[in-house]
Amino acid sequence: MKSEAYINGFSKRTKAEKIDWICSQFFHDPEAAKQLLESYWNSDTQLQQLHDEFIENALTNYYLPLGVAPNFIINGTSYTLPMAIEESSVVAAAAKAAKFWQTRGGFKAKALAMEKVGQVHFNFNGTPTSLHAFFEHIKPQLLEDCKPLTKKMEARGGGISSVTLVDKSEAIPQYFQLHVHFNTVDAMGANFINSCLEQMASTLQAAAEDYFSDQDVRLEVVMSILSNYVPNCLVEAEVRCPVEDLGTHDGLDAEHFARKFIQAVHIAEKEPYRAVTHNKGIMNGVDAVVLATGNDFRAVEAGVHAYAARNGQYSSLSSAAIEDNIFVFRLQLPLALGTVGGLTRLHPLVQWSLELLGNPSAANLMEIVAVAGLAQNFAALRSLVSSGIQKGHMKMHLLNLLNQHKADTSQKAAAVKYFEQHNVSSQAVQDFLKAHPKT
Repeated sequence: MKSEAYINGFSKRTKAEKIDWICSQFFHDPEAAKQLLESYWNSDTQLQQLHDEFIENALTNYYLPLGVAPNFIINGTSYTLPMAIEESSVVAAAAKAAKFWQTRGGFKAKALAMEKVGQVHFNFNGTPTSLHAFFEHIKPQLLEDCKPLTKKMEARGGGISSVTLVDKSEAIPQYFQLHVHFNTVDAMGANFINSCLEQMASTLQAAAEDYFSDQDVRLEVVMSILSNYVPNCLVEAEVRCPVEDLGTHDGLDAEHFARKFIQAVHIAEKEPYRAVTHNKGIMNGVDAVVLATGNDFRAVEAGVHAYAARNGQYSSLSSAAIEDNIFVFRLQLPLALGTVGGLTRLHPLVQWSLELLGNPSAANLMEIVAVAGLAQNFAALRSLVSSGIQKGHMKMHLLNLLNQHKADTSQKAAAVKYFEQHNVSSQAVQDFLKAHPKT
């Protein structure tokens, strides 16, 4: 980095000025760096402007592949799932799991609850008894002052479900919360929730100054923000079939496969080192659909992993058992998703993905996303307890390795055929290309 690589007012520069400064300050070949950024611009200038306006200081587009996994039967309806992800084997694994369960009853899923949470965090130096009395006095006003914000949401069947006062002073002296529950229907609702919370904070602060005016008591709002921990915004997905219908897997008969599969899940329930990777596999499917449908995968990830540790130890999100000779594999996780607002009405590929799914409600999308996670988990565990994870993964990774080594079209065709019968590794690919030089 050059010593003068500091700039005032960067966000106020034009896009061209930003690119010129970045490329001249940080790259050995500024012109090549600039050309790379420009090569990812959309030729449709209106579409490119739309993308540029999503975030501040946008320079170009960063592409992820958008693929589809067909043959999902969810609650008796056929779906093809959109998946935006860079990992080579995810879409293939999801599609393979979907096809497996297509002839075994498909997936069942149900949104169990859709409650979201926000909090007003504040300090209070009076007695808890006086604060509780004040809260009961002010509670109707808290809700009344939010009515201009909640009117439209209430018309759609949502709004503020409840407001409670929570005493956290044992954890932090003089610290309390307003704990607020929301139903945001088909919206993810972050902006709606935060607007309501900030209004409540304003009402709370002003009312406290009046209510305690003749006392040496002070209430100070620290912050108001939604929580991405949504343990009451839950969805469950499952598959089930007679054990004998599971078939054979890499030499394992159905019963042996089921026993190993269930033990693999039990290990993830008890062993945090395994649970993290186990749940990461679930999130391969979850995040891919969440991203494709314009939802906040960072919020989903944070909430899901907090839920996985809700009992004091990080554990598996999925469970498996044999019940009356029926193999049952299910997944439960919190998902705060939306199908209206945000990018759902702005990003053309998000709109495309939602239409592909039949323009689902938020509850329907929760079910679809949970199924994607369960399918991915099933595919990973099936490989782990039978052939091993690398066999299938490296087959899908083959083209990435060939591209890394700049193989031409004829080399790629020959390599794909060769590695149908041979194990894939980075060294094996290098050796193959040396033995089959470009023509």
